[in-house]
Amino acid sequence: MTEQVKGPAGYFPSIEKKYGRPIAEWQDLIRASPLTRHMELVAWLKTEHGLGHGHANALVAHTLAEDRAE
Repeated sequence: MTEQVKGPAGYFPSIEKKYGRPIAEWQDLIRASPLTRHMELVAWLKTEHGLGHGHANALVAHTLAEDRAE
């Protein structure tokens, strides 16, 4: 039995399906952005890339958490 992914990563399959890009590509875009604040990045993904709020928030939260852990 496969354990269900929880937290922001739980959105990743639907993000990839809906927007047609792999998660790594979205994370590269976030990391390349001159913006650094969570909500600024969320707003940018929504306005510039057409993501919904929940999907943008999940991508930003996961990416920033990964970067802090490094």
